[in-house]
Amino acid sequence: MAPERRTPDRRSRKARRTRDTLAQAAFELVLDRGLRYVTVEEIAEAADVDRRTFSRYFASKEAAALDSLRGDGDRINEALRARPAEEPPLLAYRRAVLAWLADPDAEPWHRRPRIFDLLTAAEEEPTLYAAFHHIRVDAQEESVAIVADRLGTDPRHDLRPAVTVAAGAGALLAAQAAWVRGGRPDALPDLVTEAFDALSADLLTAPGTTEDTAEEATS
Repeated sequence: MAPERRTPDRRSRKARRTRDTLAQAAFELVLDRGLRYVTVEEIAEAADVDRRTFSRYFASKEAAALDSLRGDGDRINEALRARPAEEPPLLAYRRAVLAWLADPDAEPWHRRPRIFDLLTAAEEEPTLYAAFHHIRVDAQEESVAIVADRLGTDPRHDLRPAVTVAAGAGALLAAQAAWVRGGRPDALPDLVTEAFDALSADLLTAPGTTEDTAEEATS
């Protein structure tokens, strides 16, 4: 009897399992022992693969440890695509982020075990923070494309999509930093709401400036 051939789907599932196992091993080892005290070889051993296999999936131990966060940008972008077309872009981005935070099936950061600890470590470890930045940039590039499509414009020539996403992602980043510093794992949704509320016309006016004067200054 001829040996069973592996279909592309089976190979893809096997690759996904290997990647997930490596990412989980890196996540646990980095949080349990600290980034500087974990090697790529130890992560590979914990996942029962060799060093070469690790390198096929990840460029660094930082990328492996943070891999579980990569899907969160995808979830926010999926929610952004689903927002009504008539919503202003920044409002749509805000509501997409809040929809992700409110969805228990999406396992947002404040509901996922040890993500608070991982982001705390990222604030303290420059190389981990840099890897997290790359993940954010990838997600934001997709967000810009989505906003540009909503506006019917070309983001190479129109700055509005990039500005919208930079503002929204900046609010999320500010909320995340306050969340980590505050030490309250359940506070993230309130901090995100507060951060987006801060994106108001007040930031474009000096204290005591009248509304008419503010409009003249920004026109």
